Amino acid sequence: MLGATLQAPAYIERLQHELAKIDPRQMQQMADWLFDAWREERFVYIFGNGGSGTSATHMSEDLGKSSLRECDLQDESRKRLKVMSLTDNLGWILAVGNDCGYEQIFVQQLMNYGSAGDLVIAISGSGNSPNVLKAVDWANRHGLRTFGLTGFGGGKLKQMQQAGLHVPLDDMGMVESIHLALFHWVLNDVFARINREGRHAEQGPEARGQRPG
Repeated sequence: MLGATLQAPAYIERLQHELAKIDPRQMQQMADWLFDAWREERFVYIFGNGGSGTSATHMSEDLGKSSLRECDLQDESRKRLKVMSLTDNLGWILAVGNDCGYEQIFVQQLMNYGSAGDLVIAISGSGNSPNVLKAVDWANRHGLRTFGLTGFGGGKLKQMQQAGLHVPLDDMGMVESIHLALFHWVLNDVFARINREGRHAEQGPEARGQRPG
């Protein structure tokens, strides 16, 4: 726990140092795959445990609502990003955890919802959460794309995922904070591409989608 040993200025300095080590190509890959999911009308499933689970909820809400302009939210013709956090179906999680075991809580949902071509975003600071690994393994074997958000050494998830964003730091709190901070750039990039704004204003006509008639 870095905050237990570092004063606030030193903590901020360490955070800046760790952020500077991130490979921006990994952020771009995440944005690319999310935009692909929107363009191809695929589903996106996000999950994790604890703080990573609440990050999954946050990311799902932001991607669902904030990938469109506020003025377009009432427009039924606008194509939407189909995104779901698998951490939020409490009744199902409790039933599966009780009857089948906690390691099954995400993979059982994917078995019902997931299809080839969909995108899985798996969040695990350690990279070794059994329930996350089981879901990613199933997704890999059934033609879904898998993107991991990891910390520490990356664990087994970093070896299983097809792509990912890694924070090489042995502090869970800072890893989780960096995951969420970098996600907000990803969200903004996806928003700009869908709505052809900012640096994506001159992109091709595919960027602004309407539901097929």
